Formats: sequence, structure tokens, C-alpha cells
Amino acid sequence: MTTTPTGRSRLWLLPTLSGYQRSWIGRDVLAGISAGAVVVPQAMAYATIANLPVQAGLYTCIVPMIVYALLGGSRAMSVSTTSTIATLTATTLVSAGVVSGSDDIPRDLVTLTLLVGAILGVARLLRLGSLVEIINKPTLLGIQVGVGATVALGQLPKLLGVSETTTGSGFIRSFVAVVEAVPQANLATVLLSVGSVATLFIVKRFAPRIPGPLIVVVAGILLSAFAGLPDAGVDRIAPVTQGVPLPALPSFQHILALIPGAFAIAVMAFLETTAVARGIRDAGDRAIDNNQELLADAAANLVGGFFQTLPAAGGFSQSAVNRAAGARSQISGLVTAALALLVGLWLGPVVSLLPQATLASLVFVAVFGLIDVRSLGLLWRISRRDFAVAIVTMTVGLVAGLLQAVVVGVVLTLILLLSALNRPRIRVLSPTEEQLDVTLLAPLYTGSTLGTEQAILQAVDAAPGTHRVTLDCSVLREISVTVIDGLRDLDRELAGRGIALTLTGFAPAVLAVLERTDWFQTLRETGRAA
Repeated sequence: MTTTPTGRSRLWLLPTLSGYQRSWIGRDVLAGISAGAVVVPQAMAYATIANLPVQAGLYTCIVPMIVYALLGGSRAMSVSTTSTIATLTATTLVSAGVVSGSDDIPRDLVTLTLLVGAILGVARLLRLGSLVEIINKPTLLGIQVGVGATVALGQLPKLLGVSETTTGSGFIRSFVAVVEAVPQANLATVLLSVGSVATLFIVKRFAPRIPGPLIVVVAGILLSAFAGLPDAGVDRIAPVTQGVPLPALPSFQHILALIPGAFAIAVMAFLETTAVARGIRDAGDRAIDNNQELLADAAANLVGGFFQTLPAAGGFSQSAVNRAAGARSQISGLVTAALALLVGLWLGPVVSLLPQATLASLVFVAVFGLIDVRSLGLLWRISRRDFAVAIVTMTVGLVAGLLQAVVVGVVLTLILLLSALNRPRIRVLSPTEEQLDVTLLAPLYTGSTLGTEQAILQAVDAAPGTHRVTLDCSVLREISVTVIDGLRDLDRELAGRGIALTLTGFAPAVLAVLERTDWFQTLRETGRAA
């Protein structure tokens, strides 16, 4: 148990059960079933993005869901996998040369998920949860649009009746595959796809509380079993293995090639989890602790990896359903996991009747919402710079690949952050014709010291006749050798112009460092340091 800044204790195990009331159990059970009706078919569909057996998606609804329920801080979060994570998984496996698509889950998936968990675990040990705040919305929007366009296009061959998965090969390869698939389109598959997609959009638009994915999956199974769809050339998914997720050992054959993708997946998994946790948080709920979410994400992937799951993260659609159904704690997540386990134990032969086009329809509609043209238009109206960041990230994702898009997005974010931090922040007042009072409005660090020095010299140049500059440094709470050198250079530059520099407002900890230098001791002796 730890203590939050407000003084309230925070449980590290089952934190969402703190203050739990017995009357909430009914709502949690209903919410868990409602979320399961969405997340189970969706997760199986997302597994096909990476050309993995659908049971990999099913297992991701069980193990990570249970682990997050034990450690996660969001009451209504539903953790399995997402379209973004599944797409990055596909890209990583393809880039590493991993061959998938058989009825068996490749051991390289175990390796990848464990790597993601290990990276998140190291980030938690270093308490890097606050770093999520530096990834801005335009960067995420660009990545999401790239993912949405790539995955949606990659599903079109299956919607046309051509069994080919190209998502992991990028947007251009997917476009070529669509062109090649059109002449081979199967009419029955196309009709099923159109009906499934239309149903999902209509239910989502006019009856959002109804589990559209469940309706489409049940309809697809019934049509496949009793309407002779296989005889009409409609392909079914690969047979689903009955049973529970069993432990498996990782493969080290492609481990080095998997590491870059694992970093990208870890970044996006944490970003999505924290974004969803905050987005569905109700007023009065405990504040979301980024480091707590890091711990939960890391554990969900480390444990889930050994049970052959996809990398896990919080998903918005199922979490929104969970919250709308009244979830009050992660008991709802345990109910969803139990539902997925029942499907794995007894409904494998039934699920195996599902047409591939039905799963492709689920993926297509789920990722279509990521192509957020409205938000791009809003960025264009508000900030052309942010719009450019989103477009650059999106373009890299479409042309070079989604892993590269994540890297470029993070680099762009860091460049913008450093640009903002390096901008001088000072206030200049002139109480007399011979004196300038300058106040630092932000702490100095290596990147901002020179710019701040130049800004002060420019202010002096703009005030002829100045003989004294008083610099208020009360904003500084720590100081480095580089900053000390910068202040010494400023003193020397001003002295060369016949201007005396006085430094004031230092905190005791800063003074203790400064007094170790001969330069500052000289300032003290001449009365120019207070």
C-alpha cells in the first residue's frame, strides 16, 4: 500500500475494490458480459490482422484481462488488444521474417509480448510514467490515421473473398493486393461483407448499447452452418482449438529483429491504456496514476506472453461499453475473462464456422473510426504546425511503415518539446533609466541557457544608458555546471560593456552549489549576489 500526494492510501493489489459496495456486484456482472460481447469477437478479429490464429485473440481476452483486474487503477478499463497494437504486431512479425498463418501460434509471438512487457517493466522501475505526457495529440492522431487506413485497406481482399493478409506489409502492398483481388471477388462473400459492415455501422449509429459485433458474429455462424455459404465459396476461419491458454516458451531465433517493434508497441500500448483510462474516468473516481498503469500493463504482457497472447493494452470501444453498462470495478473484467474462457472451452467448434469475411468486417468497421478526418480539419483551423505534425506522421506510416511512423512521431514530439523548452522566458522591467530588472520565468537547463543569455543582452542593447542589471533567479531550484558557466559568461559580457550584474533570489540548495565556485565568491565579496 502506498500513499498518494493527497494523503489517501492506494492499494497496489485490486485497487478498484477500494470502497466497494455489495450493491454494485449486479452492475459489474452485467457490464462484464456486455463488454465480453464486444471484446471477444473483436479480439479474435484483431488476431487475423497479424495472420495469427483466432485463439491468440481469444487468449488475449483472458490472461491480460485478469492481470489488469488485479493491478490496474481504472474501474471500467477493458484490456485485451487493439487495432493499433495488432497492426504493429503484424508489422513487427513481418519485418522480423516470422512466418505465421498456420493453425499454431508461433513462439515468436511469445517472445514479442514478453519483450513488450519487459520494456514496460523497466519503464515502471525507472518511474517513467510521466513521460507519456510529452506525446502530443497530433502525433497520436497521425499514427492512428495511418493505422486505420492501412488496416482498412488490408481487410478489403478478405471482404472480397480473397484469403490474403497484407496489413503487416504496409499500405502500398495492401493497395496492390486490393487491385489484384477485385477480379477474383466472390459474389456471396461480397454480399455477406456488405451486409455485415452495414449492420455494424447502423447499430453503432442508432443503437450503440446493442453489441453489434456479437450480432454479426452470430448471424455469420448461422448463415455458414445453415445457408450453405461454404458451398458458395465463402471461406471460413481456421479451426479454433478448444481449451485454455497453456504456457509456452519463447523463441530466440528472431529476438534481435523483434526488439525495435517491441519498443514501438510498448509506447503505443501505454499511450492507449492511459488515454482510455482517463477518457472513461468518472468524476469522483481516483485519479489515474501513470506509474500504476505502467505496472499493470507490464504485468499483463509479461504474464500474458507466456500464455501466447498478443501484446495487450486498454481498448476504447469495449471499455466504453463496459462503462456504459455501469461497471464499478474490475470485477467486470474478471467476468469478461470468464466469458472468453467459456468460449475457448466449449464453443471452439461453433466459432470455427465463422466466415473470414465476418471477422474482416469487424476489423474494417473498428479501424474505420481511426481515420478521423474531423480532427484533422480541427487541427488545420487551430494550428497549422500541429496539422503538419499529424500529416507527416500519417504519411510516414502510409509510405514507410507503421513502426517508422511511431519513431518519427516520438522524434517530432521531442523536437517540439525541446524547441519550447529552449525558448527564453524572461520578464524585463526598467525601474530607472540606468537599471534593468530581469526575472527568469522558467528554470534554466543546458539547452536554454545560451538563448536566455542572448535575450538578456538584447534587452540591454534596447535600453541605452543601462549601468546595472539585476537578475532574479528565484525560479531556479537546482543548477548545473553548464548553467553556472552561462551566468559567468553573462557577467563577463555585461562587464565588457561597463554594466554590473547582480544576482538575487537563489534557493538554499542552489546557493550551496554556487558558493563552491571562485566566480560566485567574488560576486559575494563585491555585493553583487544576494
